[in-house]
Amino acid sequence: MSFRLAAQESMLDGETLEEKFAFAQAHGFDGIELSGAGGGVFAGRRDELARARAAGVVMPSAVVAMPHFVGDFDEADRRAAIEDVKAMLGVLPEAGAAGIVMPNGFAVFSKRLPPFDPPRSDERSRAELVDALRELGRHGEEVGAKVFLEPLNRYEDYLVNTLADAVSIVDEVGSSAVSVIADTFHMSIEEADIGAAIRAAGGHIEHVQLGDSDRLEPGHGHYDWPETLEALAAIGYDGWLAMECRLSGPPAQVLPRVAELLGR
Repeated sequence: MSFRLAAQESMLDGETLEEKFAFAQAHGFDGIELSGAGGGVFAGRRDELARARAAGVVMPSAVVAMPHFVGDFDEADRRAAIEDVKAMLGVLPEAGAAGIVMPNGFAVFSKRLPPFDPPRSDERSRAELVDALRELGRHGEEVGAKVFLEPLNRYEDYLVNTLADAVSIVDEVGSSAVSVIADTFHMSIEEADIGAAIRAAGGHIEHVQLGDSDRLEPGHGHYDWPETLEALAAIGYDGWLAMECRLSGPPAQVLPRVAELLGR
C-alpha cells in the first residue's frame, strides 16, 4: 500500500510553515495538515500559504477549527459556518490542498448525554446537512477543493457517527466535491467491524485521520492498525494519513515512532 503521512501544524516544531515542514520530513512525515480557523483567519493566510507552497511545503489538507458548524440548530450560527467553510475552500488551492475535513457538528449535541432529545428531528437535521453540503459542493467544484465529511463518535455528534452514515449522506448530496474522511479514533468507538466498514465505504473515502483508541498517537492505545491498513489497501486507498490526536510526548520523539509503526 502506498500512502503519505501528514502531521497537523500545531504538533510540529518551528515558527513558519517552512520550518514545520522541514521538521516533519526529518521525523518521517511527508506533509502538513493545516488548521482551518474560521472568522476569516484561514482566508487571511492566503499569501502565507502561497509562499509556503512555492517554497516546496506540502499541505494536502486542512481541518476546520470553527466556533460554529453546519449542524448547529441556530440558523445564524449554521449560516456563519457555511460561509466560513466556503471562504476556506477558496483558499485551499493556494496551498495545493485537496480539501478540508468538516463534521456535521462537534459538541453541538449528543443524544447519549442529557437532555438526550435534540431540538429537531433527525430527518430535518439530515435535510439541513444535505442542503449545506450541496451548497458547499457547488462552491468546491468552482474553486477546485473538496469537503471531507467526518463521522464523529456518538458523544460528539448527534447525526453522523459511522462511515455508512457519511456515505449515505454524500451519495444523496451527489457532488464530486464532497466525500468521506475516515477517522480511526471515532471508528474505534462506532464501528463494530472497522475493516468491514472501510471496505463497504470503499472509494467514498478520500482522506484518513489517525488517532489511537485513547486519542493519542498511533501505537499508544489498543487500536488494531494492521486491520485498518489492510482494509485501506483492499479498497486501493493511496491517499494521505493525517495525525489528528494529542501526543504523549515531545513531537521529535513521538513522530518517528508513528512513522515506524505505520511501516514507513
